[in-house]
Amino acid sequence: MVQSRFAGSVEGNPPTKNPGVTPMGSTTAITNEPSRNGGELSEEEVFEVLSNRRRRFVIHALKRAEKPIDVSELSTHVTAWERDVDPDEVRYEDRRNVYSTLQRTHLPKLEEKNVVTVDGEANLVEPTPELESLDIYVEVLRSREIPWSLYYLGLVGVTVSLLLAVATGTPGFAGLEALDVGMFTTTAFGISAAAHHVIGRRARLGNTEKPPELRKQE
Repeated sequence: MVQSRFAGSVEGNPPTKNPGVTPMGSTTAITNEPSRNGGELSEEEVFEVLSNRRRRFVIHALKRAEKPIDVSELSTHVTAWERDVDPDEVRYEDRRNVYSTLQRTHLPKLEEKNVVTVDGEANLVEPTPELESLDIYVEVLRSREIPWSLYYLGLVGVTVSLLLAVATGTPGFAGLEALDVGMFTTTAFGISAAAHHVIGRRARLGNTEKPPELRKQE
């Protein structure tokens, strides 16, 4: 299992229309297929592939596609997500720019890492078994939100504080027992884990119509 984290905007990509959302990622990649260098993708290679938003959009589109996708269609989807418009509203000039950078930079990089296969004659792109074996999650944080890791750390802090309060007979907690704290902890972590699972499914690339980092601010 390879785990990587990435955060922040990507140089060279247009900014999103929602400045209140800061994409932060917790990426879990599980792979059993060898890369072109004879081994699994390393943590650094996974980070390199996913550190660019445009490449994440390409991976999202390929994971949703049921067959090889034309580079022109792929560039249309990527442009639409970057511009926050419907694919039918994408302008030719914008799509042409994305098409060019995909052809010159991003698709060769993904093909080099054995993540995609590009048919130059047919102008088609398809995912490799390496990509199909990757589960990629993008955690999106708004300005007042905290990452799940910090949330769980805070929950542990609350539990420890409750245990200390019960053990020392702190006023207001004297009527509680360690069993009560244990029940609270089990319930709190159980509900949190269930919510994390549901939210995590929506944060996985390829699971939703649009990439998870483009979710609307409520």
